[in-house]
Amino acid sequence: MTNKVTPYPIPTICDNCGSPVVFGSNAEIYGKEYGNGMCYRCTDKACDSYVGVHDGTRIPLGRLANRELRELKMKCHALFDPVWKGNKRINREQAYGRLANVLGIPFEECHFGWFDKDTLLRCLEIMRKEKWYVGVSWR
Repeated sequence: MTNKVTPYPIPTICDNCGSPVVFGSNAEIYGKEYGNGMCYRCTDKACDSYVGVHDGTRIPLGRLANRELRELKMKCHALFDPVWKGNKRINREQAYGRLANVLGIPFEECHFGWFDKDTLLRCLEIMRKEKWYVGVSWR
């Protein structure tokens, strides 16, 4: 995968609850700073939606995610990552390309962090099939 970051829109209003979004330290979430230390977060603490940013930028890693979306993304990665990690026949870029083709979306838009609940559920359905990626073009 290239190091070029495809920008995801900067959130100003939480698409989960409609509250304002602020940019700041992720210590507000974790109690101390992790990674690059910055994130966007919903101002409604009950909503519990947030997203980190790419290092050295204000570009969000994806959409604001509440607990449900974060759990779905983790489940997706649990099925997706073994496809390319330690696999000499397919790398990460090829795995994402194949998933993009199965989903019918552009490769540049194939990021679990960008997906809404319905798309994450669709990914889980696809990836629960053994060898879902075999015979699928990655370009």
